[in-house]
Amino acid sequence: MRFDWKSFAAVAVSLAAGAVLSATPAAAACERQSFEDAAYIVCGFDLAEADVRLFWRGADDAPHATFSALAAGLEAEGLALAFAMNGGMYGDDLSPIGLYVEGGEELRSVNTETSDIRPEPNFYKKPNGIFYLTADAAGVMATDDYLAQPPEAAFATQSGPMLVIDGKLHPAFIPGSTSLKPRNGVCAPTPGEVRFAITEGSVSFHDFGRFFRDHLGCDNALFLDGGSAPGIYAPDLGRDDPPGHGGYGPIIAVVEPK
Repeated sequence: MRFDWKSFAAVAVSLAAGAVLSATPAAAACERQSFEDAAYIVCGFDLAEADVRLFWRGADDAPHATFSALAAGLEAEGLALAFAMNGGMYGDDLSPIGLYVEGGEELRSVNTETSDIRPEPNFYKKPNGIFYLTADAAGVMATDDYLAQPPEAAFATQSGPMLVIDGKLHPAFIPGSTSLKPRNGVCAPTPGEVRFAITEGSVSFHDFGRFFRDHLGCDNALFLDGGSAPGIYAPDLGRDDPPGHGGYGPIIAVVEPK
């Protein structure tokens, strides 16, 4: 089914305008939280008030690569960047390595490949998954489930591994693991709400999955990236992280009218 992007855009503009009149700024939705002695930044958004989108390339067809470049591109369109986070794994050329949908257009197809590399790269630890936005809802699904019942996505990004699948931690996660790294991820505790989290420090996959499930209350959650790759733009918290791998690929962002 073809997605009616024009209708979606009209709804988004209407909702964003209402948010300006009735809601606190989206940037204020980020706060520091702790869970079992680990520190996190959590940013939660109500889709009835926040205009959440995915971005990859600018008007020159080159990747935005930085939050500042994305902000400049939005400013030229009369929009302001309220929040941003790296939005999924990408290659050396900053192109998504899995599904990527922007404005209802599929720019990269679903990646169902496996890897012979050991240790297995994070993206290929099955199940991996997809974060998506429709005209009025958000969700996180394991890739096979997404393919079995694909939503009418306006935006989507594939990453991996899944952190939580139907209330259970990813089977590859090891309690007490000493593999500690900075990490970030996303979930949608309800269809009308999204939550993004990034560590302030290093944690294991097992602990990060438990944070989403036991602290944020998410039945399904997706790992976005780790190591030096995660970054966040949260002005109220003084964060405007430079990219750690020469640039960001997909970027998840909340935009507002200027």
